[in-house]
Amino acid sequence: MKRNFTILLALMAVYMQCFNMQAVNKVTIVTIGGGYATVNAGNDRDYKGLVDRMTGYWKRELNQVMVYKPDLILVTETCDRPAGLNAQELIDYYKFRKNQVQDFFTSVAKENRCYIAYGTIREENGTWYNSCVVLDREGKTAGIYNKYYPTVYEMPLIKPGTEVSLIQCDFGAVACAICFDLNFDDLREKVSALKPDIVLFPSLYHGGLEQAKWAYSCRSFFVCSYGFQTTPSEIRNPFGEVVAYTVHGRNHAVATVNLDRKMVHSDFNGDKLLALKRKYGDKVTIANPGQLGVQLITSEHEQISAADMVKEFDIELLDDYFDRARKDRLRNLGK
Repeated sequence: MKRNFTILLALMAVYMQCFNMQAVNKVTIVTIGGGYATVNAGNDRDYKGLVDRMTGYWKRELNQVMVYKPDLILVTETCDRPAGLNAQELIDYYKFRKNQVQDFFTSVAKENRCYIAYGTIREENGTWYNSCVVLDREGKTAGIYNKYYPTVYEMPLIKPGTEVSLIQCDFGAVACAICFDLNFDDLREKVSALKPDIVLFPSLYHGGLEQAKWAYSCRSFFVCSYGFQTTPSEIRNPFGEVVAYTVHGRNHAVATVNLDRKMVHSDFNGDKLLALKRKYGDKVTIANPGQLGVQLITSEHEQISAADMVKEFDIELLDDYFDRARKDRLRNLGK
């Protein structure tokens, strides 16, 4: 009898865990900006010393943010590149560095049970890439994204990436873009089609309005780690609104976001959204930024997801509504 009761409790725990995976899904994100070329080689060509100085810098930076118990940390493009080296010296440095900086990030991710995404120049089978490496909570490589559109300056050395895919994390799926990538609508459309929960953007170019465009187009949160302290690194919601940013004297920003969300249009959904709020109260958030005609449903319920809520009240999703408009247009034209 006791054994059967223990089995029953275990089954109930698994059952509840499945529910929790589907409903409220809060993730604490940290972005660290201003990390590009912070180690200046000067006259120093002791590559071991440069690697040690680089890992020392990132150790100090990461120690500052662990108080937030982050699930995900993003640091900038080419975060382990020293200043003051010419092109050939940089290659020599990278060849000496090998995986030493990655090994450092691996140990931090494992020790603190968090994901760390960082930008780096890396070699694979004799080919050089500008990459964003995502490490999981065990320090293992969850995925690597290679910059799809290296700049004209980079391409004598850097090979363009050819794959755009999701990197699966235990809290959801992330996609990446690096610096110059943000200028290209064809890449944004590829990423948008994947429906990521978060887009990671390590960069030496801020991107301005393009950041908001990517966030809204991808219906996702958007995290920027900008390599210089002159302009903020930011975390944006799916409307493209900034929810956290770095300021002078503090080069990290932190936000806890809820990934359990659905975006809907206001058309035909007004009464349904009111009924949804009336039933679930503070267990659902319905955000309306104005001007867009779009609203964001976020579940704060431990067992009922935003998808369940949308289904319960027959609320039409934003992209489904746009698809319906496209079909109606063609039908009206007799096509």
